[in-house]
Amino acid sequence: MNPPSKTCELIEKIALELVFAEPGKDSGLLPINSLLGEIENLSAVNPAPEPIGRAIAIGRQWVDTALETGGFSADAIKQFSSWTAWMREALTAATLERPIPALPETLTKLASTSALPSAPPSAGRSTDGNERTEALILDLVGNADMLREFVGEAQEHLHQIELDALGLEKDPTDADTLNSLFRSFHTLKGGSGFLNLVPMNRLAHQLEALLDLTRQGKLTAQSEVIDIILSGRDALRQFVTEIDRQLSGEAQGEPIIVATGKLLLRIQEVQQDGTEGAEPGSEAEIAAPTAPTQDRTPGQPAAEETKAAPDNRRSTSGFVKVDTAKLDSLVDLVGELVIAQSLVNQDADLRAVQSQQLSRNLAQLGRSTNELQHIAMSLRMVPIRASFQKMARLVRDVAAKAGKQVELRVSGEGTELDRNLIEEINDPLIHLIRNAVDHGVENPEKRLAVGKPAQGIVQLRAFHLGGNIVIEIEDDGAGLNKERILAKAIQAGLVTAGAQLSEQEIFGLIFAPGLSTAEKVTDISGRGVGMDVVQRNINKLRGKIEVHSTPGKGSTISIHLPLTLAIIDGLIFSVGPERFIVPTLCVRESFRPSAAMISTVQGRGEMVSVRGQLSPLVRIYEHFGIQPESTDPAQSIIIMVETNRQHRCLLVDRLIGKQEVVIKGLGHMFKQSQGLAGAAILGDGRVGLILDVNGLAGSINGRMARN
Repeated sequence: MNPPSKTCELIEKIALELVFAEPGKDSGLLPINSLLGEIENLSAVNPAPEPIGRAIAIGRQWVDTALETGGFSADAIKQFSSWTAWMREALTAATLERPIPALPETLTKLASTSALPSAPPSAGRSTDGNERTEALILDLVGNADMLREFVGEAQEHLHQIELDALGLEKDPTDADTLNSLFRSFHTLKGGSGFLNLVPMNRLAHQLEALLDLTRQGKLTAQSEVIDIILSGRDALRQFVTEIDRQLSGEAQGEPIIVATGKLLLRIQEVQQDGTEGAEPGSEAEIAAPTAPTQDRTPGQPAAEETKAAPDNRRSTSGFVKVDTAKLDSLVDLVGELVIAQSLVNQDADLRAVQSQQLSRNLAQLGRSTNELQHIAMSLRMVPIRASFQKMARLVRDVAAKAGKQVELRVSGEGTELDRNLIEEINDPLIHLIRNAVDHGVENPEKRLAVGKPAQGIVQLRAFHLGGNIVIEIEDDGAGLNKERILAKAIQAGLVTAGAQLSEQEIFGLIFAPGLSTAEKVTDISGRGVGMDVVQRNINKLRGKIEVHSTPGKGSTISIHLPLTLAIIDGLIFSVGPERFIVPTLCVRESFRPSAAMISTVQGRGEMVSVRGQLSPLVRIYEHFGIQPESTDPAQSIIIMVETNRQHRCLLVDRLIGKQEVVIKGLGHMFKQSQGLAGAAILGDGRVGLILDVNGLAGSINGRMARN
């Protein structure tokens, strides 16, 4: 028996709410729903005697009906008051170990016939065909802060729900994952009820009830149940997204409408299948004794829930949530501090002072500043785990649509990189993963015909390499067809017939706009749109893409990215009096050319021959209008850079060195300047301009085309 004092306290609170309940309105409904949920949780931990359990189930039926109709009727309020009186009497008898009185016939009859008088439909509810929708109108004046907290917690729970649902589909007998799913929906139900988010509360409650049947063994977590859970999760995410939009100032006061009617009907149909054949009173059976309790305050799990949380749910103990704007400001200020410290260190007047104590103090300041910079930068670094975990759902859905069997294997999800990079890399990852499943992995029949397992494998991994991060997407499919890609490129006019291209250059053509080798267009892919966007997004992040493929064995796409967008590891060079920086990730090599290596090709301008390959020569001084030390390439230095799988040779005066620099924006005046990505203050106090190699190459190509 659950602790009678706690249950009696909750019953008294329900009785108090009923005093203020008004017929036809939802006043008191959500608090009663929340309080009844706590009673259900207590009964789940320590099952109540059968009559009391039966009464709790009846109370739940009444509340659910009232939620559907928008409020209690006058008769319902009167009957619920009789229910609380009987519950007080029954709990007292159970505590004193006396016989529990029988449930009044009026209560059982009302529950068995579902004859609960209904209230008028609530405002904001509409019907579109067979799809019922209900408007959610937010109270942004009184609840804004609590809504923000709820949105943050809800996003974490929805992310966990997706992971748990996919895990449960693989192993329907995993009780820990099932309980984790139940807890997530239970918390969302409690938080949405507390904040009067009625449509969300209703949906979360129905999904929780569905999972409860699964926990009781009355339903199996088969594909249909998982589909419903994922659909419910998506609908709840729509609510959360719209709430977040209004909190950020968009569309404030507008009704939030998410169509959930058909989904609720599906849930009820599956629930009915799960309860068919159950003995009278069995609906009062609730979960295993290990089910956790839940605090009804939004996002605050009780101690039992925290203890029972599975390993893949990261504890928030010891963490503090910080506004990202404040975090970015801190990082910027630390960058300024590092620059100021460097300027002080190299000040000529200070260097002239002969003081060992001053030298020691400056050295200590330098060490502390560098350590502070590393700590500040680490604050922006987050694991790529969340982005990788999202891909499991994508692989499942795309494979189901394409009629394929595909397993996603993930490694290196703990690899950390700048949070801004993680946000930007999400869309390219989605497209590459979708392509790997749709284009890369073959149908089960084709795989079996060539001796492969029916189930294909897509591997997603991340690791550090040479100060950068590499993300690889590998599939064990048919591989890229070089001849087909080249033929399509020639047909599209991207390559001239008879052109001699290397394997890497042919593979690089898959990123050309409008090029697709798909045999048919589907709602997944095949229109030749997307891979060029992937290329542009990676270039924008100062990264690069490499493609490797073996016929019959599969393909691997590697994305090389800097660890952060705030600091760049750059090669510094000079042209005349100016300093420039080019990201080392783009640099292939540097050398002093001989006169014989330079030639002019009609229609293509100046070219540099490097080991038999011709690459365009870009005279930096011409592009930026600077007077160089020399215009003779043989008296200058060439830096070969790679962009879009093509090489460019930058003609510069001198190489100065390699350095990590803090990137500064150029402001609105320079936004239209092609070839510049930003600026940095160097150690000697001078300003260095950071080159955008892709923009520079595009500008040069455009000028050549006009000529």
